[in-house]
Amino acid sequence: MHRTHPDGTVISSHCDFCDARFEDAPMIEGHQGSLLCGKCLGAAWVELAVLKGGAEHRGGKCTMCLENRDEPLWRSPLNDAAACIRCVRMAATAMERDPDTEWKRPAPPAPA
Repeated sequence: MHRTHPDGTVISSHCDFCDARFEDAPMIEGHQGSLLCGKCLGAAWVELAVLKGGAEHRGGKCTMCLENRDEPLWRSPLNDAAACIRCVRMAATAMERDPDTEWKRPAPPAPA
């Protein structure tokens, strides 16, 4: 999310999912200025892609694409923001390709 002055100039940018500042963490931007930081992307990746979770949030509105998605969503533990598996996959690919970040998809947990 972008915090702005009344004239529209940006004061600061923060992750919609944890409120991390843009200056402190790599982020990916969704529609209408929504932001997802690398830490939240990693958490969403593990829950949705690795553990195949998120089904309990199926059918909600994705904060990133602004669509009501009938697929698993990762919901922030700090607020009501949600990211669909499609946006998480696209964000992971974009973050890994960005030479300005060192973000990598979290590895699956080791078998017990």
